[in-house]
Amino acid sequence: MMAEPSKWDEKYRRGEFPGPAPADVVDIAISYAIRGRALDIACGAGRNAIYIALHEWEVTGVDASPVGLELAEKFAKEAGASVDWQLADLEQGEFTIEPDAYDLICVIHYLQRDLMPAIRRGIAPGGRFVAAIAMVDDAPDVKPMNPDFLLQPGELRGMFAGWKIEHDSETRTSAHARLTAELVAVRPLE
Repeated sequence: MMAEPSKWDEKYRRGEFPGPAPADVVDIAISYAIRGRALDIACGAGRNAIYIALHEWEVTGVDASPVGLELAEKFAKEAGASVDWQLADLEQGEFTIEPDAYDLICVIHYLQRDLMPAIRRGIAPGGRFVAAIAMVDDAPDVKPMNPDFLLQPGELRGMFAGWKIEHDSETRTSAHARLTAELVAVRPLE
């Protein structure tokens, strides 16, 4: 059962979400990859899922916000993209990531540590994981955030130890932006 309207529903209603351009790291990841099945975890208003779908991938976008998914569906239709939108609360286990099912799993600005083992298993051998996730940051001009939702330095890379790393950075996108860990990792063929 879905929770009451969330802070995310309210943010989407107020138009507080990124524009249509995908995260740069998503573009990096799909430029290396052969098209297949993709999963966008916590897809929000759908910018990354739509971008991936427009590059001829079969995409599923999952999010707990019905308002976000309504916007995603609208934006996908306007862009001519086909995405399978799934309303599910990941923290409540309402969506199961099938093992070896995806050639790409995308996680942008979302951290649920206990979901990472399922994400690793869900990527088919030779498939890619792509992420951009906020990090702890003591800079004085960075907005405070709950540390439970922030990565420690090297933590994201460590979650994919043993995988081939195609892109790895921990940087700021601008002077006042929070540190962000980016990763593109390929599951070994085994």
